[in-house]
Amino acid sequence: MNTNTFIDKLTQELSEKNPYLSVNKARTWIELLWSDFESTYAKAGYDYRGGEYTEKIIRQWIASYGDKIHEFAGRNPKYSHLLDENDDDIIQ
Repeated sequence: MNTNTFIDKLTQELSEKNPYLSVNKARTWIELLWSDFESTYAKAGYDYRGGEYTEKIIRQWIASYGDKIHEFAGRNPKYSHLLDENDDDIIQ
């Protein structure tokens, strides 16, 4: 399975878990989490374990924090742009 397929599946899961995020915002979060996890894991000197491993970790994060991720973005200026109120795709 390629990275885009993993990201598509995880985006769907996050958008279902958090009604405050549009599909576009959910995808942005998944892409950010994916790249941050893989780069941090590599910088720590660990061998690459594949997309399945990254998917597993991000799925755990979605289960634990997915419904609150928009609150984190609102408190952190580095990520606040991810919560643009003008997003037309917000799920109600």
